[in-house]
Amino acid sequence: MAPVEIAALESATASAQSFSARHDLIREGDRPGPVFVVLEGWVCRYKVLPNGTRQVLAYLMPGDACDLHVGLLAEMDHSIQTITPAVVATIEREMMDDLMTRHPGIARAMYVAQLIDEGTMRAWITSMGRRASIERVAHLMCELYLRARNIGLASEPQFTLPLSQLMLADSLGMTPVHLNRVLKELRLSGAMKLERGRLLISDPNRLIQIAGFDENYLHRRLRRAG
Repeated sequence: MAPVEIAALESATASAQSFSARHDLIREGDRPGPVFVVLEGWVCRYKVLPNGTRQVLAYLMPGDACDLHVGLLAEMDHSIQTITPAVVATIEREMMDDLMTRHPGIARAMYVAQLIDEGTMRAWITSMGRRASIERVAHLMCELYLRARNIGLASEPQFTLPLSQLMLADSLGMTPVHLNRVLKELRLSGAMKLERGRLLISDPNRLIQIAGFDENYLHRRLRRAG
């Protein structure tokens, strides 16, 4: 984007607000409001089923915006919640429409981001429907690592992963007990290790092989350090 477009985005997100962890920015059934832009911290999309169980639908990291076009709907069909303490900016719908009209670079960036979000959702659906448990977990770890590295949150070959095993299980369609067994299997394989909120990728090539990971939907590559 051009410097003037970057300046316009910085101005639009200047009035950000801090939120504690596990705070609902918006809930399912609420009337859609502004566009949320995550500046610091981690955020997730989720749905709660009638039986009380939860499905995590997506993870949002700093720089991610959500619900570009949700204002066209009458009500939210999912909830958005902070995972960690977070700083989130809100851009009112009229301002976002004006930004995209006046700045083609911003419009293109927003549309590309939306396409990547949709590609990520397709990858998650594929995991839930066709990947074995170990492949599913390895695939998500590759994805989160690449996204974190792209925005400077990961220093190879490890990074802080502020997701509990319960939350990971909720995003993978697994029980915490089953997830724990799979994580142990991945650790014994020498591919990766998840301990105390830190992900260490010991053997990127092995993890990619287990996951059957193709990064084309993220447009970034997982490579060995150096």
